[in-house]
Order: sequence, then structure tokens, then C-alpha cells
Amino acid sequence: MTDLTGAPGDDQHLRILSTSDLAGIDISLADVVDTVEGAYRTLHAGQSDNPRKLTVKPADGHSVAYAMLGRDGSRDVVAIKTSYKHGLDKGREEQHYYTSLTVYDDVTGLPVAMMDCSRIGSLRTPAVSALLARACAAPGARSALVIGTGTQGRLALPFLLTTLPDLDRLMLFGTHPEGIEAVREQLRAYYPDREVEVVTDLRAAAGNADVIVATAGGHTPAAVEADWLRPGALSILVGHGLAPSTLHRADRVIATSEAQMNVTGTDMADADGKLPAVDAEFPPVLAGVTAGRHSATERIFAYNSGLVVTDIALGHRFAQLALAQGLGTEVALWR
Repeated sequence: MTDLTGAPGDDQHLRILSTSDLAGIDISLADVVDTVEGAYRTLHAGQSDNPRKLTVKPADGHSVAYAMLGRDGSRDVVAIKTSYKHGLDKGREEQHYYTSLTVYDDVTGLPVAMMDCSRIGSLRTPAVSALLARACAAPGARSALVIGTGTQGRLALPFLLTTLPDLDRLMLFGTHPEGIEAVREQLRAYYPDREVEVVTDLRAAAGNADVIVATAGGHTPAAVEADWLRPGALSILVGHGLAPSTLHRADRVIATSEAQMNVTGTDMADADGKLPAVDAEFPPVLAGVTAGRHSATERIFAYNSGLVVTDIALGHRFAQLALAQGLGTEVALWR
């Protein structure tokens, strides 16, 4: 049920929450994990809807756009998210990326807010990876390797420590000095007593990691092969950094959504252009209906493509916090 102090509450106005509005909102990593986990459990219970995303990508691959619609049944909200990235054929500094989320109250029928979705995405994706790690890592997992230092890599270690606090070796492979420093800053901010070990020998680091989270961009030189992994390793793919062999030779494959993996994971296809069937989707794993792993030595591949219901739940949580503080700009969009 929507409960928003300060909500506009009419059908002529829309509250806009900008990047700077959302940047100042204080939310704990545990709150984010709980919100995302709740979205998965509600989806598994059949109370939410998460239709397949729509994709538009030109033949030359210079841009990609997504549209995702969903409904959160526990919060009684409907929302649509859009993402557009331009310059995929160029370096990071020349790329442009925009993403937004518009939330509607499905009880009153009134708009809640339209917001920049970049912070929401930067939080919910590593939160899902952390939940995957909690559910699928081998018992006694102590080491983690993060590949990539972009938006999705910078909070990967703090979130992993939120769900796996016994991790005692934190490794990072990255090629951008400013990105490496950003990872260090985020880790210091949330876990000031922990240090990250920057590695250059990716093969050796992968062989020593119980959990690998690959978040790098498409231009990364990193490509961990299945032969490099130790028994029981969990490999989580968010962006790039894992070779297709880690998927095709895995003992068990988990995906947040098999349908979305078949849409966005085509770069992991074999020589015949095919992806293997997944052994389990993540919602029933998180709900405890399906096992995350069957043995301590299984090498597991997990595909984290994100589900819009997690964006909706976290976006609604941010809207609650923002509107309670009177943040945002009201626009007479429909007047």
C-alpha cells in the first residue's frame, strides 16, 4: 500500500526526482538488500508481474535501448523503466547513458514520481549479486574477486560483505586508475576497516576466488576461463569479464530470468549461437523452494540481468524517502 508523505496526490501533477535529489538520500546497504529481496519473494509468490523487456539495437551496435514494465504486488505500484545507452562503439568517456523510472500508485491511480534511475540501478544490481552470493556460494566462502571498476563494480564489494561478512580476502581487477580509487573509496565508506587487494594476474586471482563478480564493460581485456576456477567457485556475470566457457562448462546455471538471459546474454553463446538451459531461476532459489547449489564442489554460473520489479521496489522506496523530505520538483505535466 502506498504511503507517501508529501505526495502530490492529483492527476495533473508529476513529482520529478532528479539525480541530485536522490543523491542526498541516506539509505543503508541492508535496507537496499531487504527491499530487493522482498521484490524477488513477492514475484515468486505470484503477486507481481515482470514481463520480458523490449530491446532496440541498431545493426552497427552503436546504441541500445530498453523498455521495462512491471507491477509490484506488495507495494501496489505500477512502473515503467527506460534505459538508453549511446556510444557503445566508443570509449567510456564518449558514451551517453540515460535511465528513468516512472511510478504510479495502483490503488489511487495517481502518479507517485518520475525519477532518474541511475542510482537505483547502481544499488539494486550489486544487491542482487550479493543475494546470489549468499544463496549460491560454497559453504565457508572467504574470498571474492570483482572484475571491473565502473558503476556496477564500485559497490560490489560492500554489498558482498553485507550478505557474506566472513569474506576475508577482497580482490579487484581493473584497468582504470580512477575506477580503482573509486572502488577503494566506496569500500572505505561502508567498511573502513577492510582493504581491497588490486590484482594484475587475473588467472591466479580467479583460481583463488570463491566468488567472482564480473561487472566490466565491453572493452575489458578480462575473460576468466572455466579451467581457471577452483572447485566450488561461484561466478556471477553482470557485465563482462567471464569467458563463455564459465557458462557452458558450469555444473549448475542460475539466472535471475532465463528469458532475459536469452535476450541480453547472447555474447555468451557457443559457436552455434546457443545458450544452455538454466537449472534454476533465482526467485525460487531465494524463496528456498529450489536449492542454490547441491554440493560444495559445484562450479556455479549465475547470470544477473536484473528484473524491473527490483527497480520498482527500490524506486518506490526512494520515492517514499524523498517525498517525506519534500524533495523533487512538481510539474503540471497533465494540465
